[in-house]
Amino acid sequence: MYKILVTNDDGYDANGLKELVKSLKELDDVMVTVVAPANEKSACGHSLTLTRPLRFVSVDDDFYKLEDGTPTDCVYLSLSALFVDEKPDLLISGINRGSNMGEDITYSGTCAGAMEGVLHGINSIAISQVMDFSDPSGDFTLAGKTIKYIVGKIRDGVFPLPEREFLNINIPQGSKEIRFKTTYAGYRHYANDAHMHRNPRGEEHYWLGLHPLNFSKREGVGSMMSDYEATNEGYISLTPIMLDMSAYKSMKDLQSWVEE
Repeated sequence: MYKILVTNDDGYDANGLKELVKSLKELDDVMVTVVAPANEKSACGHSLTLTRPLRFVSVDDDFYKLEDGTPTDCVYLSLSALFVDEKPDLLISGINRGSNMGEDITYSGTCAGAMEGVLHGINSIAISQVMDFSDPSGDFTLAGKTIKYIVGKIRDGVFPLPEREFLNINIPQGSKEIRFKTTYAGYRHYANDAHMHRNPRGEEHYWLGLHPLNFSKREGVGSMMSDYEATNEGYISLTPIMLDMSAYKSMKDLQSWVEE
């Protein structure tokens, strides 16, 4: 059996997770184990819970929610408690409701789940669906078809997944056809949007705003598309992400400064 560990950051009852599990179970000789947060953990980043105990709660066969756990917790504890003797063959985090492109990768709990898998030597994928958040359910049909296709290629040994890297997939909104584009992580423009409200006692509280997807092209990438450009043109964006964040281009200048 080909063992796949699944997690997400939208929570164990998310529609994207349900579509992912359904699609994977359509493959032959696959065992799917789901460990997902009990609550939504969007934008939690690569965080571990160190100040309180965590508990698995069984939802169904090979399906658990982790009480107040993050995606990283889910992967870390799964490998400690559920995969003691043998690691899963593949880890998939998603299908996220909303994109994870550009520097959003650093915020993303979805990508963090894949990062944790990579740290433990497991081939890992993060998959996200670009969408209009006015749609409460979202259409994950193409995302489900895509992940099933890619997992098949991985099992056949014809899809490149290098060590210490994970594959970040973003599915375009409204597209029906599987069309891939190899991309780099775009340059995201951020704002500091927050909405102030008052409770009945007059105390202020804030909701962080939802930023529009504004990107610009990076220099020195030639004709290669960013993840944003690709999904905007209806392509499925495939971005290899490495965890080594060293700024190699800056090392020469920094070394010159050290030697002065």
